[in-house]
Amino acid sequence: MRVLVTGGAGFIGSHVVDAYVAAGHEVSVLDNLSTGKLANLNPAATLYQADIRDPEGVARAFGAAQPEVVCHQAALADVRASMREPTLYAEVNIIGSINLLEAARRQGVKKFIYASTGGAAYGEPEFLPVDESHPVNPLDCYGASKHTVEHYLFIYRHAYGLDNVTLRYANVYGPRQDPHGEAGVVAIFTGRMLADQPCTIYGTGEQERDFVYVGDVARANLAAATLGSGIYNIGSGKATEINTIFALLKQASGYDQDANYGPAKLGEVYRIVLDTSKAREGLGWQPTVSVEDGLRRTIEYFQTAL
Repeated sequence: MRVLVTGGAGFIGSHVVDAYVAAGHEVSVLDNLSTGKLANLNPAATLYQADIRDPEGVARAFGAAQPEVVCHQAALADVRASMREPTLYAEVNIIGSINLLEAARRQGVKKFIYASTGGAAYGEPEFLPVDESHPVNPLDCYGASKHTVEHYLFIYRHAYGLDNVTLRYANVYGPRQDPHGEAGVVAIFTGRMLADQPCTIYGTGEQERDFVYVGDVARANLAAATLGSGIYNIGSGKATEINTIFALLKQASGYDQDANYGPAKLGEVYRIVLDTSKAREGLGWQPTVSVEDGLRRTIEYFQTAL
């Protein structure tokens, strides 16, 4: 198949591209390289450098790539920054996605795969683990912007017959995540530990997250190209405390400092873990990399990359 991956030079997107290339698909990448890196780009993929907020640039890329499947990973993804710049997050994550949907409609794309968020969209859970029927009440502008696009996907399916899959990611971590940019706690801690710098945990560290390895996320996107329709949680299905993440990374890296603690951050959920049984049934997908193994792989990658 001809697959176009937006954000394909970024952290998650580049792993998705690798999975599609390895499966024998013809892959194109649409990326403005604002956070993505050419070093991440699979040499077998064709790059179209454009911003998803630019309808003309998007249309040119779609016209050249002629995609049958669009896998939309491009986004701004920093919870804290979204609270400072809500308009920017709406422009990139909502308007940019609408531009892609319009191009997909005009091009006759067969399937649209959308990277959403399960870590930020559900808000503070009413029950655990959270399944796809859980109320969606994001506590930050990032989560709100990502969930808004899910409504547009419903409209485009109903009005134009555009088949689509939404993957609500848990907290994704692994190689290529930028420890200085839109980073998660694993990348931040890893970068600081390997540089022998202090690490700060915001809050008590007893906050629980569902951490899913980026290679597992890439496999979910590959499966969604040919299987499934609708919304699926993609996570480990297990809750891990931030204090535990710090301890495991400390052990794997040989770091010898204790964590500092600061005040909890605005807009962050205290506890979240996703029910992934629907993805197992509909996509034939389940996570395969444990947190311990994934953190070890992440440390090994950054030991040579930093």
